[in-house]
Amino acid sequence: MKVSVTIDVPDLEAGLAFFAAAFGFAEKARPAPGYCVLARDGAEIALMEKADGSSPAPGSEDVRRYGRHWTPVHLDFHVADFEAALARAISAGAVCERKFEGGAHPPVACCSDPFGHGFCLIGPPPGA
Repeated sequence: MKVSVTIDVPDLEAGLAFFAAAFGFAEKARPAPGYCVLARDGAEIALMEKADGSSPAPGSEDVRRYGRHWTPVHLDFHVADFEAALARAISAGAVCERKFEGGAHPPVACCSDPFGHGFCLIGPPPGA
């Protein structure tokens, strides 16, 4: 089984620019209009352009919102250089909402991207 992740964004080019600058993803393919596959080090994500306010599914009363929102599903990006990765993400337009460091656990930064989606940066374990 293969699992893939597709992230809705209001502007495909802006999404590509963010994920390239923040995480080093590069465009791999555009198999359909408004859809882009990105890759880095064997990992792939896809971006799908969907308008703000559009319906996510037939019959749904909800709409897509790209202001900061909460969902029970988010991405974790495991990085070798935590501080450098966090600085790149912020420079690309992310917001660090909470940061945990110290103790027996790896450092974690809870962030949001410019499209309101939450994600976490996770650094290496202490002593690694």
